[in-house]
Amino acid sequence: MESLLQDMRYALRLLLKSPGFTLTAVLTLAFGIGATTAIFSIVEGVLLRPLPFPDQARLVTLGDILEGVKYGADAPGVTAPGVRIYMRDTRAFSSLGGYQSSTYELSGAGEPAEINAARLTASMFPVLGVSPLMGRGFTQQEDDGSEQVALLSYQTWQSRFHGDSQILGRKILLDRKPYEIIGVMPRDFEFPLVPGQLNRSELWVPMSFTQAELVQGAGNWGYSMIGRLKSGVTPAQAQQDAGDAAREIMRNFPPALSSRRIHPAVQPLDETTVAQARPLVRTLFFAVTVVLFIGCANLAGLLLVRVIRRRREISVRLALGASGAAILRQSLVEALLLSISGGVLGLALATLALRVGVSFLPETLPRVSSIALNWQVVAFALGLAVLTGLLCGLIPAFAAARTGVNEALKEGGRTGTAGGGHARLRSALVVAELAVALVLLIASGLLLRSFEKMRAVGLGFRTDHTLTAAYNLPRQQYSTQAAIDAFNLTMRTRLEQLPGVQAVGVTSMLPAADVEFRGTFTPEGYVPPKGSGLNLAWIPQVIGNYFQAQGIPIIRGRDFTPADREGAPLVVIVNRTLAEHYWPGQDPIGKRLHRGPKEADLPWLTIVGEIGEVKDQAADVPTEEQLYIPASQAKADAGSFAPPGMLTGRGGSIVVRGQLPPEQMANSLLAVVHSLDQQLPLTQVESMDRVISEGQAPRRFNTALISAFAGAAILLALLGIYSVIAFSTALRTQEMAIRLALGSQRSSILRMILISGAKLGLAGCAIGAIAAIFAARLLRSLLFEVDALDPIVLVLAVVSILVLALSASVIPARRAASVEPMEALRTE
Repeated sequence: MESLLQDMRYALRLLLKSPGFTLTAVLTLAFGIGATTAIFSIVEGVLLRPLPFPDQARLVTLGDILEGVKYGADAPGVTAPGVRIYMRDTRAFSSLGGYQSSTYELSGAGEPAEINAARLTASMFPVLGVSPLMGRGFTQQEDDGSEQVALLSYQTWQSRFHGDSQILGRKILLDRKPYEIIGVMPRDFEFPLVPGQLNRSELWVPMSFTQAELVQGAGNWGYSMIGRLKSGVTPAQAQQDAGDAAREIMRNFPPALSSRRIHPAVQPLDETTVAQARPLVRTLFFAVTVVLFIGCANLAGLLLVRVIRRRREISVRLALGASGAAILRQSLVEALLLSISGGVLGLALATLALRVGVSFLPETLPRVSSIALNWQVVAFALGLAVLTGLLCGLIPAFAAARTGVNEALKEGGRTGTAGGGHARLRSALVVAELAVALVLLIASGLLLRSFEKMRAVGLGFRTDHTLTAAYNLPRQQYSTQAAIDAFNLTMRTRLEQLPGVQAVGVTSMLPAADVEFRGTFTPEGYVPPKGSGLNLAWIPQVIGNYFQAQGIPIIRGRDFTPADREGAPLVVIVNRTLAEHYWPGQDPIGKRLHRGPKEADLPWLTIVGEIGEVKDQAADVPTEEQLYIPASQAKADAGSFAPPGMLTGRGGSIVVRGQLPPEQMANSLLAVVHSLDQQLPLTQVESMDRVISEGQAPRRFNTALISAFAGAAILLALLGIYSVIAFSTALRTQEMAIRLALGSQRSSILRMILISGAKLGLAGCAIGAIAAIFAARLLRSLLFEVDALDPIVLVLAVVSILVLALSASVIPARRAASVEPMEALRTE
């Protein structure tokens, strides 16, 4: 122990005597360890940390797979009747519950606001195994009896109710109906586990299925289920058990849905929660690990140079009786002091990065609230620091311990050279740095090309001078169709009268806003190929001059007019994708289709207009088939599927096109809406350009972060090649002086040093190109219209690394070429 403390004191004195070296080494490691720790905190919070529910391994999702429908990473949904049948007829679950995300207008607690919420069956809290922090959960009687009670999230209790300890029993208004607060959930409770930070639920109310949901809801798979498996039951067994319930659901289908076939799907909840985020998080962790590797290689190179410079000192210590083990231990202690110092500083940098950077994470990332520097992340950072110190210090330490006394003293004489083995080792470290830097540079280039290709995709509508805002009319206040129509007409009329406003419309779904909601339809006379799936389309309802306001040109036929109202012939506008699919080479105007499957006896809709390719989701997602219907005819379109008391046009997104910038129209829009209803909140008041930018945010985040890591990797690699060339040149000062004294040209010296740098660059590029081929599969899911081995990106990246390697060699080469022979030989 005493010898260890003595080694620490000695190493500390040596490091303080070389402040430049110490600062460079600590900052290099701090950056690498800090970045790795920050990214690991995302990996730990999103992928590794268990869900915030007891015994989460037994929690699974249950949904219906419809034959003919393609599903993404999201768990499939169920119908309202299906929720009840699964809860009644399955035996593999100890508890099973259903839920549906929703929004409500919250008033009675400060300014009215539109909030995210969830409807839950009474069994859902027992399924999750979570009890309220204060109060109680719902009872089955409250769920069955449609009691108006609510539980608050901890954050909502604190922010909107200031942590009022007397909150239980207080009344709030949801859609202007009184609800009693019966509980507050724990601080870390989050459900449903939706991606991002903007869609987290602020309160929960009983599901309380309406009669319309249970009777007319057989074709609405907009509900979700989670179950807790009985002990010893596997998801596969639970899926098999749910098969009988699925067959019972199909037996209860109305005649219009008799051809539908469903299969239950049971998946672990933790898998479905993080499925979409896994490729991104893995890629980020790979990238930051590469940066850390380069930092470690740099530190190892610096320590090796330090050992070479101290060879005479070490040889003298060995000659005086010091053991190789003592030299090894002292070198490792020095490396550990540097790495632990870098680790502590890196931990501070990671803390700062997370505090600032969490808000910039893409909304596609789930469990963002779980990302934090907890004790596991701190332990990871400190363990990484120790491991880094050991790995970086072992090679230089062994080099120091194996120093030959006679050889070192000879090499320390007039030759001015170091062992060839050490030179090859330093070069190998730099080649490795350049190779991994090339891999990251290629990844960055591929993502940049993908992002540019996505931005170049035509959206099919204009985004300039367009303002959007979402609203939802509460049913309590607007209980009749006449009241809704009067509000919408007056709002549009007043907005169109504002100076500079050119057109105003309303849509139930904004384009390119990543709203994935599709319905079935049947074209007249179309015979589907054998084995084809359901006819699915994106079906927005529109009001007013929507196409003009959104900047969507009508390429055939006409726009909707005020004559397309309730009671008039039913009309529809389709996009080119749908028209070309079902009537290739024909004019779709006058063709007919109806909502729902072919068995449904629903009214026919006549196509009166055709639009181009309008992106309904993000620009990098293929355009779906689309049909637009006037909101005034939505109930008639639904025919027998329309529930009693169905109201249309209750909400959506207002679209205003004007001559003024959108920011200058926002206050006028708010003033008009509040002049009609002072309490009605508007949400997502933003320009259409901003809507598109938000849709591009995930890909922009990926590109920016990988590019930042690539830049850092290249900078570290350049420092590495500069240090190797500079040190090698310094060791060969006497050789250069002799060459010049014997008549060699200074240009020859310059060329010789540049060739040394070029050789290192070529070796690094060769290895890096091979490594990039194997790493390409990590990026495939993040690319858009770009091959993972794009030759343009590969060539540009290789040329860039070579140019930068030569640039890093220029200063040492010029310094070597400017040596004065007499002066250098006299110094030696």
